[in-house]
Order: sequence, then C-alpha cells, then structure tokens
Amino acid sequence: MSYIGKTPTPAPLTSSDITDGIITTTKIADANVTNPKLTSGSQQNFRNIIINGDMSIAQRGTSTSSITSSGYNTVDRFRTGLVTLGTWTQTQSTDVPTGQGFAKSMKLDCTTADASPASGDLLFFQQRIEGQNLQYLKKGTSSTESLTASFWVKSNKTGTYILELYDTDNTRSISKSYTISSANTWEKKTITYDGDTSGAFANDNGGSLRFNFWLGAGTDYSSGTLATSWNSLTNANRAVGQVNLADSTSNEWYVTGVQLEAGTSASDFEFLPYDVNLARCQRYYQLITSGSSDIFGTGFNYNSSQVRSYDFYYQEMRGTPSLDIETGSDYYSFLRNGAVDNLNTFELDGRTNKKSYGILNSTEASGTSGQAGFLRTNNASAYIAFDAEL
Repeated sequence: MSYIGKTPTPAPLTSSDITDGIITTTKIADANVTNPKLTSGSQQNFRNIIINGDMSIAQRGTSTSSITSSGYNTVDRFRTGLVTLGTWTQTQSTDVPTGQGFAKSMKLDCTTADASPASGDLLFFQQRIEGQNLQYLKKGTSSTESLTASFWVKSNKTGTYILELYDTDNTRSISKSYTISSANTWEKKTITYDGDTSGAFANDNGGSLRFNFWLGAGTDYSSGTLATSWNSLTNANRAVGQVNLADSTSNEWYVTGVQLEAGTSASDFEFLPYDVNLARCQRYYQLITSGSSDIFGTGFNYNSSQVRSYDFYYQEMRGTPSLDIETGSDYYSFLRNGAVDNLNTFELDGRTNKKSYGILNSTEASGTSGQAGFLRTNNASAYIAFDAEL
C-alpha cells in the first residue's frame, strides 16, 4: 500500500507478534534456510564431543563394587579417577530425569567413607578425548572456539562441585563450579568455557583433553584459587571449593545427558541410535564374549598342544589393544573332531593389531596338528575383551 508522508520505521517482530501456525513451510523460501544458519558456526551432526553421554552402553557390566583405585568400571568411555578417597560402587542406573528421553544414568555410591582426605587424595569421573576429534575447535589460534558443557546431575549431598577441562598436550586447564542446590533432585547444569588461544591439540589418536567431574579433592588440588580461565596447570587450583562426596556412606551421585560442544550455548542433548553409540565405544573397548556356553570363534590345532584363533574386531580400534580376560579352571573349551579340550585362559598372538587379532593357548590342548573346531565359554564369569582406552 502507499503512504502519505514518511514510510513508518520498521520494527522487528517479537514472539508475541507471531501466532502459532502463521509461518508455514510454503512461506519459507528454500534458499533462505542455509546450513550455517542452522548450525550457528558449529558442526550439526556429532556435535557432542562426549561419547556415550547418555550412559546407555556398559560393555563391562552394569555394576562394579569395592572400587578403591582408578580405572574403567561400568559405563563405556568414562573412567573413575580415585586415590585413597573412600570405597565405591558404580552402577548403570535406571534413575533418570523425568521426561527428558534418557533411559540410563551412572551412579556412584560411597560404601566406605573418608571424611578427612589426605592432601593427595582425589576422586573424579572422567572422559579422555582424542586430539584428532578436536581439531575443529581451533585451540591455540585466535579463532579458537568456546566450549559449553551441559548435563543432568543428582545427589543427596548439596553444595559446590567442579567440572574441569584439562589439556594434557600442553598441560593447561580451566575449571568452573556448579551447585547442586536440592538434595535428591535431578538438576540440569550448563557451563561455558572460553576458548584457549594457547596450545594446539595434537592431531593424532592420543588423549588430548580430559573432561573431569571432580567429586572429592585433597589440599594438593584445592588449596589455591580456582582456575576459571585457561592457564598452565597448577594442581592446587584445579578443584577449589569442591565438596567431599566421600564423607559419608549415605552419599551418592548420579549423572546423565553429558554433552560438550563448540559455542557459548547448550543445544538439546544429541541422542544417537544405539548401534552408532555402541560402535563409537567399541573403538576403545570391545567385548567379544561373556557368560557361559557362548560360542565366540573358530580355532585350530597349530600343533598338538597349542590352539589358535584369528578374527577381526567389530570396529577398527583406536590402537593395538591389550587383552582383557577373566581366567579360571576350565573357563573355556575347544571342541574339535568329537573331542573337547578345556582351557583356562588365552593370550594374545603377536600379530594382533588394531584391525584383526589372534589369541592362543599354548599348553592345555591335546589335539592333532591341523584339526579345526570352535571355541566356547564354560563359566558364567568368563569373558574376553580388547582394550584400547586412552
């Protein structure tokens, strides 16, 4: 329409000016919706740097008790860091925030308390991340990306907790605090970290970044000033203000929906199909067999006393793995030519690499060279896995 006098000054529309249903697909030209506008400068797919953040994969099992030292226990890709600060049970739990789409969480339960930590004591829940997965963050340049962490957390112990990013390539770190405000209540937390213009991540399959949920810290890690900006690592500044989750056997801590992404705001949690999530976890750890009466491969008598088996991993692994096996009397069997050899263990063949593997038993078989058969577990506690964790 035409106007008498001056054209009115344009005013931006607000959400109250746009009623539901007024903007339809046909009113939006294809050329006006571009990928950069959707992603706001960060990658759209696999934007979550954390693997298995919904705690849905647990190849090692759903519960481990009597934890007194560091290691991988239940949910894949997450490691417990522990130095003489209580005894713990870790569980893949079904206690999750309502209506958020999560089916699993990770629970840490204190079973032996330590209310007076020594100076070097510590407890954290951690994921280690390959440098080659972090190159798009442009760390160490003037174009470095900020990072935003988001997660759901629940504990009976309220107070201040610390979430740390630790660059192991350049020995630099940044820590931010969050508060659990209401006991035994799921709360969503979002924390943003500035980008670091110093120190690039190595472009390889080594561990470059550690994502640390601190849960307890002696004075070696908490007596300084919290490092809320990137700095050269000073242990005393890493976990200042952190509550001691180990001070009572009543204490427990749950977490799920862990996401770390480029940018200054958190997007909705990136749910992946189960098979995709499992395949990403299997790059670092692969369970080949577990339980009783599970046929897990073919084998042959290399000679009268040695059984060998060769196969391919489900996924190419991060590097040449080590063998993780539960051994015991007659835990495994080699069935061949109408006979059975009961075996207690296996060891790695020297030709194992990140794509294929060989296992062998050198002393417990009694067949004829060249005979073939299949391998089976005999005990509910038996398992064979390969470990290429960071």
